[in-house]
Amino acid sequence: MISLTSPVETWAHRIPAGAKLLALSGLTLGLFLTNRPEVLAASLLAIAALYRSAGTIFLRQGAGHLRMLWPFLLLIAVWHGLTGQIQAGLAIAFRLLAALALANFVTMTTRLTDMIAVLTMLLAPLRRIGLSTRAVELAIAMVLRFTPMLVENGNRLAMSWRARSRRRPNWRIVMPMAALALDDADHVAEALRARGGILPDTDNTRD
Repeated sequence: MISLTSPVETWAHRIPAGAKLLALSGLTLGLFLTNRPEVLAASLLAIAALYRSAGTIFLRQGAGHLRMLWPFLLLIAVWHGLTGQIQAGLAIAFRLLAALALANFVTMTTRLTDMIAVLTMLLAPLRRIGLSTRAVELAIAMVLRFTPMLVENGNRLAMSWRARSRRRPNWRIVMPMAALALDDADHVAEALRARGGILPDTDNTRD
C-alpha cells in the first residue's frame, strides 16, 4: 500500500504529530470564521509559502496531491457564477482548497504511526470504561493508506485506457476501479482474519 507521507525530509517532519494536528484544527477553524475572499486568498498564499519553505520537490508533490480537487473547484465556480454569487463561490473554493492543503501538509509530514499514537491517546478515556477503540484506529489508518492507493489505481487505469483509445476514459474506468478496490479489500480482510480479526480477544484484554 502507498503512504501519503513524503519521503522528502523537511523541518515539519521534526514537529510532534500532536502539535501539528492541534495547529491544523485551530487553523481550519479559523478559515470558517471569515467569508471574505481576499482574506481566504491571503491564507492560500501563506499556505503556498509554507509548502515552498519545505523545498521545491515537496511543493510539487503537494500540488500533485491537490490536483484532484480541480473538478470540485470548477463545479463550485460554475454554479456560483450561474447564480450570481461570485463572492460566495470564491470564498467556498478558497476555503476548501486552503483547508485541504493544510491537512495535506500535515499528512505529508507526519508518519501514520505517529498519527495513530495521537489518536490512541485521545481515545484512552473510552478504553478506561471498557470500550475497544481498535476498530476506530484501524479504520482511520486504512482510510489514510487506501486513499492514495485508489488514486494511483485510477491514474494507472486512465493511462492504460489512453494507450489503447483516443477517447477520454471518464466513467469507463469506474468498474475496473471498483473491481481493484474489492480485490484489495479482500486481501486486507484475509490478512486481518489471519491476525485475529479487528476486535482483540476480550479474555486477553482483561489480563
